[in-house]
Formats: sequence, structure tokens, C-alpha cells
Amino acid sequence: MTGFSLELQAQVPDSLKLKSDTARVDTSIRTDSSFTIQQVDTVLRIRNLNPYITLSTDSTLDYELMINKDVSKYYWFLRNSPPGVQINRKTGILHLKAEKALFLNGRLKYDQEYKINLGVQNLDNPSDKIDTSITVMFYNTEIIPSKIKPAVNNILYVDEGDSINFKIQCEDGNFPIDKIIMTSNYPIKPLTPITKCGDDFKWSPPFGFVKSTDKDKQRAVILNFIGSNKFNVRDTAVVQIFVKENINYPQKVLEYEEIRRNIRNYSNQLKATFMTLDKKVRSTKGTRNSFDLTSAASSLGGTVFSSLPTDGQKTAGKILPSVGVAMVPVKESVAPNKTAEQNSATLVRNSIKRLEYLLQNNTLVGDKDPEILTKTQKLRDELKAMQVALIEVPLVEVGDSPEELDKYFNNKKVNKKYRMKKS
Repeated sequence: MTGFSLELQAQVPDSLKLKSDTARVDTSIRTDSSFTIQQVDTVLRIRNLNPYITLSTDSTLDYELMINKDVSKYYWFLRNSPPGVQINRKTGILHLKAEKALFLNGRLKYDQEYKINLGVQNLDNPSDKIDTSITVMFYNTEIIPSKIKPAVNNILYVDEGDSINFKIQCEDGNFPIDKIIMTSNYPIKPLTPITKCGDDFKWSPPFGFVKSTDKDKQRAVILNFIGSNKFNVRDTAVVQIFVKENINYPQKVLEYEEIRRNIRNYSNQLKATFMTLDKKVRSTKGTRNSFDLTSAASSLGGTVFSSLPTDGQKTAGKILPSVGVAMVPVKESVAPNKTAEQNSATLVRNSIKRLEYLLQNNTLVGDKDPEILTKTQKLRDELKAMQVALIEVPLVEVGDSPEELDKYFNNKKVNKKYRMKKS
């Protein structure tokens, strides 16, 4: 293909003459490969945007963002940026400063992604703008270990039956603690499992946890809380709990009432036995008194008859005293003295009085008497000793009501008989 030329003539009067070299346009088509068509860049864009930035602690980054247009006609801005991030609204220089104070007060955290929302807009044309974001993550070159911090001191004291409750807290370093396991020197079972930071340790030592062989009536429980991060770096917190022996009042009150009930039943049985023995002694005494009165009457009658004038009356006066004397062996044969029964009745009565005194002297004071163990053991020992002392006394089954037994036992005539007499 050959080039061609076109002569143009101006539409003006002939009086206006143009030079031929200015009125001629070269319209030839170039075929060489060095010729390129220049395209106009009209869409606003950031030419050097880096979507992901990592920054160490206490370092500063000034990042100049460039656009494909005249920067003097545009302004830059940020939306909801994290602490320590600024941008120059005129030049587009992004300023990042990771001060350590921001991490110490918790406003920033290590190894956590933060999104910086930024934009650039034309000053004359609001529609000519662009919005984008950059992700930044801060890391720390200083090694800060994570630690377990229980919310209590490392030494605690608790009584049996009481409860203990505290939270397992963590102090995060470069890498937070992911899981926690608990070990102890005694097999215990917390009410809630301990697996992570923030869990609560709840435990109530049962009654009987402290054994009689434990020193000072207390047992030391050592708890180890072992935490580890994703790199299996561990930290251990130790809490020592001293469990003191305590009284299981609900159970001990039941035991106390049981021993009191046994003493009352045994006392009623002794009262029935005493009543039987006392009645035997009274019956024997009445029979012997009858013999004694008869013998005395015979002797007196003999004396009276001896003073009478007739021989028959005098003879009767001689015989009657012999009759009185003859009734003495009959009395001993028919109604011998109940010495054993008398002694047994006295012993039983004294035992009953002692039991009543023990019950009165060992009464509980309030719902939680601190001496309940001592009082219960005292009643138990006294009851056992009394049963051994009266083992040869045949006990009688209780047939009467406790009220009738008490009425007979406290009868004035009966009390007078067994009352100690002044010498």
C-alpha cells in the first residue's frame, strides 16, 4: 500500500492566500511496528496497595499510597481504624505505630488481624472515589509466657462439709493458654470440670475425709493446674488446701438421740425390775410382821392368863408363850428375809437415779453443740458400764406404761424406804 496526499483548499476569498506547506495534511498509513496507540488512564486506582502488613512491637511504618491521578486533587480518609493508625489526608502516607502501651492496656493484641478501612476521593467530584482495606497483624519479638493465676492464695483452709469455690484465671502472653488439666495428691472430684481459662473450681470435702491417722486432724490436698498453649509450652499453678476435721452434726445428732432412746428404754426396764423386786420385799415383810405380831400377842396373852385365879387359866398362861416361841422358826421357814432382793432393788434404784442424772447432765445445747461427741461417748460408756454391773440382776419385761413406772418409782412411801437415814 502506498501513501497518498490530499490537497485542502480553504473556504475563504481568494484574497486570503495560505501557504501550501501549512494547508497540506499527511494522511499516509504507517505500517512500521514501532507505532503504538496511547490510552488514557481514567479509572481511579491505588497503584501500590499491599493488602497484608505485619508489624512488630514498638516499630513505626510510613507507607505512602500512590494513585494514578494528580494527588493534589484528592484527599485520603480512614474508617474505624485500630489504635495507632493514621493517614495524611493530602499525601496519602499511612502511618502505623505499634506502641507497647497499646498492648499492655489491652487495646491491641498480638497475632490478631486488624482491618484498616481507607479511601480516597476527588475534591471536586464525590463520585470519583475508591474504598479499600488493608489487613495488619502485630507480632512481638519479646517472649512473654502465659501464666495460670487462680483467684485465691496458694494456701486455703476448709472444714469437712463446707464448700470451696474459686476461678481459674489466666494471664495471656504471646500465645494464650488453650487447655488446662488438674491433678491432685488425693482422688477428689470437683463439681465442675476444669478444662480452660475462666472455669470455676468447686469442691466440698465430705465428712470422714480426714482420717484418724492424719496429723493434727487435718489433711493437705495439693492441686496442680497445668495449662498449655498450642506449642505445648506449659505453666503450672499450685494450690494447697488444708481440710480440717469437722463434726457431721446431722448424723451425730441422730446417734445422740439413739443412745438417749436406748438409755430411756433400759431405764424403764430397770424400773419394771425395781417394782417387781420391791413388791416381793414388801410382801415378805408383811408376812413376817404378821408372825411377829402373833408371837407377841401369844407372849402377852400368856402373861395375862398366868395372873388369872383359875388353874386352867394359869395353865394356858404357861402354854401361850411357848406357842409364840414356836412360831419363830415357822416365820423363818414361811417368810425368810429377802436380803438379796432388797440389795438388788437398792442397786437397781441407784442405777436408775444415775441414768437420769446422766441424761440431764449431758443434754445438747443448741443445734450444733461443740461437745456433742463427748456427751454421746459419755452416755454410751456409762450405759455399757451399767449393763455390765447389773448383768446378774434378772431384768423384767416392761408391761406397764412409762408413766405408771415413773409414778411407782417416785412414790413417797417407796422413796422413804430407800432414803438414806441419818446416823
